Amino acid sequence: MIAEIGHYALVLALALAILQSVLPIWGARVRDAALMGLASPLAFGQLALIAVSFAALTHAYVTSDFSLVNVVENSHSAKPLIYKISGVWGNHEGSLLLWVLILALFSALVAGFGRNLPERLKADVLGVQATISVAFLLFVLITSNPFARLDQPPLEGQDLNPLLQDPGLAIHPPLLYVGYVGFSMAFSFAVAALIEGKVDAAWARWVRPWTLTAWLFLTLGIAMGSYWAYYELGWGGFWFWDPVENASLMPWLSGTALLHSAVVMEKREALKVWTVLLALLTFALSLLGTFIVRSGVLTSVHAFAVDPARGVAILIILVVFVGGSLALYALRAPSLKQGGVFAPVSREGALVLNNLFLTAACAAVFVGTLYPLALEAVTGEKISVGPPFFNNTFGPLMLPVMLVMPFAPLLAWKRGDATRALNGLLGAIVVAVVATALVAGFVRGGPTLAPLGVGLALFAIVGAFAEIAERAKLFRASPAESVRRARGLPSSAWGGALAHAGMGVTLLGVVAATAWESESVTALKQGQTVQIAGYDISYDGMIQRQGPNFRSTVAKLTVRKDGTVATRLEPSRRLYTARQMDLTESSIATFGLSQLYASVGEARGDGAAALRITYKPLVTLIWFGSIFMALGGCLSLADRRLRVGAPRKSARALPAAHPAPAE
Repeated sequence: MIAEIGHYALVLALALAILQSVLPIWGARVRDAALMGLASPLAFGQLALIAVSFAALTHAYVTSDFSLVNVVENSHSAKPLIYKISGVWGNHEGSLLLWVLILALFSALVAGFGRNLPERLKADVLGVQATISVAFLLFVLITSNPFARLDQPPLEGQDLNPLLQDPGLAIHPPLLYVGYVGFSMAFSFAVAALIEGKVDAAWARWVRPWTLTAWLFLTLGIAMGSYWAYYELGWGGFWFWDPVENASLMPWLSGTALLHSAVVMEKREALKVWTVLLALLTFALSLLGTFIVRSGVLTSVHAFAVDPARGVAILIILVVFVGGSLALYALRAPSLKQGGVFAPVSREGALVLNNLFLTAACAAVFVGTLYPLALEAVTGEKISVGPPFFNNTFGPLMLPVMLVMPFAPLLAWKRGDATRALNGLLGAIVVAVVATALVAGFVRGGPTLAPLGVGLALFAIVGAFAEIAERAKLFRASPAESVRRARGLPSSAWGGALAHAGMGVTLLGVVAATAWESESVTALKQGQTVQIAGYDISYDGMIQRQGPNFRSTVAKLTVRKDGTVATRLEPSRRLYTARQMDLTESSIATFGLSQLYASVGEARGDGAAALRITYKPLVTLIWFGSIFMALGGCLSLADRRLRVGAPRKSARALPAAHPAPAE
């Protein structure tokens, strides 16, 4: 009965979504306040109904209701509770239900926190958002019903894919979905503005918080997915240029460009046409990622292998929304008035350069990801585009971004002074040059250009705070005055500095971990030892353990440094009995910012254990950098200037003797 309630709640949510997609937009056209006012209640009702449906599916998983096809195919009664819950979105049908839930949540947030938005714009935004909900609710109900029943329920389920039975996968998909779906708000604001034919600085300020929220969660989702692949797959890598990984990277790159473009539009009312286009394309790339993952056009460790017919349905959704929005854009763009002119050397100029290279990098990833799929679809020929292509195209395109990033905040709007900006970065330049020389002189091995990578990373980290130092008059005023000025800076200034520094921290981790890692692939018998990066790792034997729904063979390793036991590692291989699937579980020891990584291969007949042991210097900086970027996004969101909607005018006029200061 609970499953039927969940199913009918989805049907009712579809009905409300249809009403929300029609009535408010029509009300805005005929200026009917009552019809426009229906948008918010309909958004709240849609969220409540989809939440009921999601709760019903979660209940079915937690109670192991094997009368549902979805639960049978993705759960098992012996599975730990956390994986029963995460199993709700660890499959095609459940993850789509989570998708529409987040979509409805964003609509409700606009309805609740957008009280200061112009009435017509709010009605249009919620109406456009509802059309996306209609499309995906129809897709769920017609092709991917999570509440389909079995006539004869089995006694036991088939279990969740063992790769997904991990805490990281309980967190990673929801974070990614908030990022993917969050960009739908930028899309809805862009389409609503095109419908109204009005795109201005106020629009840019309204769209920035939603874009920033989506970017923040997508950053965390990508980082979590990277760390999951690093420790769970047993390969020891953090990025493989897998098509599904690229599917999340592309909207992140485009969304980053959108954030910077919206800043220019808000401050100078320039780049209107470009900003609106980025808002449309960023969500289009999110939909493209959904198509890649669910269409069955590729095989990946984290793609949903489903009926290609579902992929056709998603492709239709993609074509309708992207094609329709671009057609509207082509119709309206010529009428959008551009803002003020700016010199090439200015903050606007630096942000435009940033946009060009970010979008070029996104285009390179797009081509490398889709070209093999398109070629196979047209000619049947299969080719592989791997890391060499992406490393040789993406890396050089991101290099100018890292170089320009510290300069932009030090340049004035409209016309900047390059010499002054360069002077403000002298400290960062000195740190970068000294670090490059020290690494080149004292660190042995690694690629020739690796020291330059370290220098660039430190330049980005130190340079990120150059604007803070400039505005706080560091070393030019008393320490107390500098602290007072720094504390008075808006949180967005600190947020931008922290996010930019996070990029440098991640780059430093990538360079160090890839350039100077040490690896040993060996077979050890009990009592034998292998040395790597100054550590002695001895093999102490193999033991068996029984898990809740798996059997585990564990290799026991002792790690010594200078004769003293530093830690113990226990890499293992698990056999999940329900699916008879064998899985490698790595073991990781962290020493400062570096890690020692061990994985074990299949058992050998001579009693030796096949081991892969890797020392990865500064590898944790890759994910610490992502956390810093996300914290920077949080600080920027906390800025009072990013409140949703226009500020209300004060009811009490200021005295004539104390006029309001100009901003």
